[in-house]
Amino acid sequence: MSTVLTAEDHVTLDERTIAEVVRFHGHMCPGLAMGLQASQIALREIGPNATDEQVVAVVETDMCAVDAIQFQTGCTFGKGNLIHRDWGKNAFTFFRRSDGRGIRLSLRPNAWQQDPEHRELFAKRRAGETTAAENERFLELHVAAARRVLEMAPEDLYEVVFVDAVLPPKARIHASVRCESCGEGTMETRIRRVGGRELCPPCFEAALAGL
Repeated sequence: MSTVLTAEDHVTLDERTIAEVVRFHGHMCPGLAMGLQASQIALREIGPNATDEQVVAVVETDMCAVDAIQFQTGCTFGKGNLIHRDWGKNAFTFFRRSDGRGIRLSLRPNAWQQDPEHRELFAKRRAGETTAAENERFLELHVAAARRVLEMAPEDLYEVVFVDAVLPPKARIHASVRCESCGEGTMETRIRRVGGRELCPPCFEAALAGL
């Protein structure tokens, strides 16, 4: 890996784009803002998903940022060019199939921190202990924090490096097999066999638990 970006300036996201992504996600928050910033780098360095699966995104978290990445780059689970690795990292890798170009973005340590009041209200809200006034104050601070993220240069938020890696295979369409327990059709690659029967994953786990 080698560092590729040390840009001194950046393109500010326009309000229309921000509003569209917020509408898609459901609310404005710092996580969504981080995804918007990651998308800015991806679009600039890798390009948009001009053709089906031309761009592939590998995300190492399932946080709010992924919605912005889906909306902005066109990489989606349905097309098979959005791959989730459940590693709990605010890190995203983008590949371009045409020439194999790839970059990985990882959140810089301490690049963004909640202020103490925001952090305290966040904890109280998750515990269901906030008053109506505190909820209103939390949302105010939440949006303000997201705006601070959007005001940063993307390269100040993320470290960006070239990556040399084998491109993920293109999405495949698999046959559906009927589960012999629940009767529901299941992708053939997910079918498990136990006691001579072909089962979907939940029925397979239930069968094992009953052994």
